[in-house]
Amino acid sequence: MQFLLAFIVAAPLLGAAAALLPAPPGLKGRSPEQAVLRHGVTVTGVILAAAVALTLGFDHDAPSRFQATTDISWIQALNVRIHLGVDGISLPLLLMTALLFFLCALYSYFKLPAGPSPKAFVALLLVLESGTLATFAVLDLLLFFLAFEMVLIPMYFLIARWGGAQRQAAAWKFILYTLLGSVVMLLGLLLIGLKSGTFDMVALATDNGRGLSRTTQLLAVLAIGIGLAVKTPMWPLHSWLPDAHTAAPTVGSVLLAGVLLKMGTYGFVRILLPVTPDGMQTFAPYLGAFAAVGIVYGSLACLALARKGNKGDLKRLIAYSSVGHMGFVLLGIASMTPTGVNGALFANIAHGLITGLLFFLVGALKDRYGTADLDTLAGATGAALYGRAPRLGAYLAFAAVASLGLPGLAGFWGEMLALFGAFDPAEGLSRTAFLTFTAVGAFGTLLTAAYLLIVVRRVCMGDPTAQSAAPAALADVQRYEFAAWTPLVALTVLAGLWPAVLLGLTDPAVQKLLAGGKS
Repeated sequence: MQFLLAFIVAAPLLGAAAALLPAPPGLKGRSPEQAVLRHGVTVTGVILAAAVALTLGFDHDAPSRFQATTDISWIQALNVRIHLGVDGISLPLLLMTALLFFLCALYSYFKLPAGPSPKAFVALLLVLESGTLATFAVLDLLLFFLAFEMVLIPMYFLIARWGGAQRQAAAWKFILYTLLGSVVMLLGLLLIGLKSGTFDMVALATDNGRGLSRTTQLLAVLAIGIGLAVKTPMWPLHSWLPDAHTAAPTVGSVLLAGVLLKMGTYGFVRILLPVTPDGMQTFAPYLGAFAAVGIVYGSLACLALARKGNKGDLKRLIAYSSVGHMGFVLLGIASMTPTGVNGALFANIAHGLITGLLFFLVGALKDRYGTADLDTLAGATGAALYGRAPRLGAYLAFAAVASLGLPGLAGFWGEMLALFGAFDPAEGLSRTAFLTFTAVGAFGTLLTAAYLLIVVRRVCMGDPTAQSAAPAALADVQRYEFAAWTPLVALTVLAGLWPAVLLGLTDPAVQKLLAGGKS
């Protein structure tokens, strides 16, 4: 178990280095490009297999305990250690990350985005995977920061070199926003480490803020929260996200929504809630207010993009939907209750599965039509996917109803539990304020249903014989698309029908985390 976790974190870096080397003669296949893409599928597949083995070997009777731990000294002068471990909070995120990277590598093997060398593409993808996996596995504040920052450069190049229109501007906006937020976050992490005398996240969580003054906690929450809020992204620090999603290649959008956004909310749960509880209690109402505004703002932006005649980009619409969905995650965290935090963690996983699938589908539409503009796609009567490509239309309709929170699918449970947590927040928080946030969030679910049903009507329905942007013969779902999308559909259904699988992992760990390290 200890070896497996260290292997999962380090192997993608070794794979990235190997991707830049010439392929052995017997493994080249038809071309060097095919060889390096196959290498990416193989490495991410091995990482996924290791993550599955780690999950099977995990002691499910003790999910609140860190398992598969490695703890060795690294920088003695600063008491920084290479400390790895997973519990019920981080294990589902680790497994979902490994799955999404494998599906993206598989998709890219058959549909590589236009751009420079495939070797560079695969190497950047694997470096990105290592950074995201490390973020969910490390238990040292400085290592968390290094892993958190490790993803920025690969994602910048994936957008800037393999993206679409306006990719340079979108990539610069992405990295400037996130780097500025990270500088502020680093100051907060250093403040906690220097004031407490340790950077070990387990020791800090067990201490539960008792070794930090109230002023220190307030400053730390403000500084670290800003950095995490940019990556989440929280309204009003979200404006980099729509541009980045619109310009990114399909797999870049999938990973940005499915994995990178989770790093910010994970930091709130793993660091701020247990380490600075007094500071979080002070700022929780403000976090809840921003979350509630983000839910409604994201939904209204999507409604505006979905309206006929507004020339709304479908990728941009899904990006704004992420602002709304992550608002529910932040609202659950702001409640500081086991119900709310469990809902936030569940919504994190559901969003990764469902929005990852949506970006795959929008990318497939763009490949077929040559555009993601909703007015162009729909034409005068609608794009009529049900008539032209029925399986593709069925996938899109499924993803849309899952995203709007249909009961029985994964999107329902996280948002419902987050609202329940906000309805009865932790002791010391204003019940009146959080009831208001709950009402606003519930209204946001209605807006979410409205814009997603409009998208389904305009894209899936219509007259298949009418003139539209569709080519004469519109290809339905291909085999590689079926292989990449079906696992996300299956897991969305499984999590929706059997939520206890995920909640059984997260709840004991959340209870311990909120109790100050005591089971």
